[in-house]
Amino acid sequence: MSSTLAGELTNLKLRTKGVLPIQKLKSLVDAGIIWSDVEFPIHDDQFQPNSIDLRLGTIAHRVRCSFLPESESVDSKLKKLTSHSFDLREGAVLEPNCTYIIPLLEQVRLPKNLETVLSSHKLESTEPLTARTNPKSSTGRLDIFTRVITDFSHRFEEINAGYHGTLYLEVVPKSFPVRVKTGQRLNQLRIRHGFELLSDQEILRNHNQAAILFDDEGHPIPTDNLNVHNGLFMSVNLQGKKGEVVGYKAKKNRDLIDLDRTNFYKVSEFWDPIYAQADDYLILEPEAFYIFASKERCRIPVHLAAEMVPYDTGSGELRTHYAGFFDSGFGINENGARAVLEVRSHDVPFLIEDGQTFFRMVFEPNMEVPDIMYGVDIKSNYQGQDLKLGKHFIS
Repeated sequence: MSSTLAGELTNLKLRTKGVLPIQKLKSLVDAGIIWSDVEFPIHDDQFQPNSIDLRLGTIAHRVRCSFLPESESVDSKLKKLTSHSFDLREGAVLEPNCTYIIPLLEQVRLPKNLETVLSSHKLESTEPLTARTNPKSSTGRLDIFTRVITDFSHRFEEINAGYHGTLYLEVVPKSFPVRVKTGQRLNQLRIRHGFELLSDQEILRNHNQAAILFDDEGHPIPTDNLNVHNGLFMSVNLQGKKGEVVGYKAKKNRDLIDLDRTNFYKVSEFWDPIYAQADDYLILEPEAFYIFASKERCRIPVHLAAEMVPYDTGSGELRTHYAGFFDSGFGINENGARAVLEVRSHDVPFLIEDGQTFFRMVFEPNMEVPDIMYGVDIKSNYQGQDLKLGKHFIS
């Protein structure tokens, strides 16, 4: 490359480790590291404080089973496993407990080297760029199981440094049939410059400086009372006044949910309420789907990004959530907000009790403070939430 051409490049320098904030994600789009076909340009409202929403593509493949490609491309696997394919541009219904693979509109070109020229940008970094995906909150609350697959990968949701290509979304509706359409957003992507979780000591230090976790009444929990072990543990709330709803159970006889329709469906047609009991415990039915809230309230500082991660399966045959990303600023205008838990017990009935440890939160530093915060500068459906169903139900 000539020095004249090089002088016309826009330099994008990444120096500190951490999750890329919105302003850096926009720079990656400008550089062509995150891109979409000209027919489906990336929209400004896809950007969140620490992530970008990914959109469903134009075609869905009904497959016989889930898979990880590892030694081949996803397309190669699809040729072996696809039962039939159908167009999503005018919308289509995905049936419960069927597995679908949908190529996403967004693709990534993660650099292979620490110094790379892409489009009109020169990227200089001190660490490799990798990415991770998670379902959006509304996806999990509808009991839609999703995870991203990439070519030649042996792990879901993780996108390795140097990956160039299509992102494929595995979608399995569990409780309700859902109508989906090209451009809808079921999951989101974070990009990391290096990868460094906060240690337990760093979590405690951050909590001392500005409280991360609050009790049921909104008071900061004393540092000595925090349960930390490779992350910050939180518990489930089953306590309330007589007649107060503390959870929901998905009905088995269910109608279709169109993902385009928000604040539309009656709660009573899809959910059975669970009321507070004097005993403060509940026995979960095998394979039934429940929505609960955390007992504690959490607040994500502006310099951190968080993720709710799976609880150790040694604690029981229990899946405690689908959607895991918590953006900078979550709960920041309140004394925290509750985490909503999407819960399913597998194989056997399972006893849960008020205050039982249910999940843990891990934290990563942001590379720099995001230009916007969750629930402050953008519309956020779940800021300051208590127990709350997804945005598709009449509140």
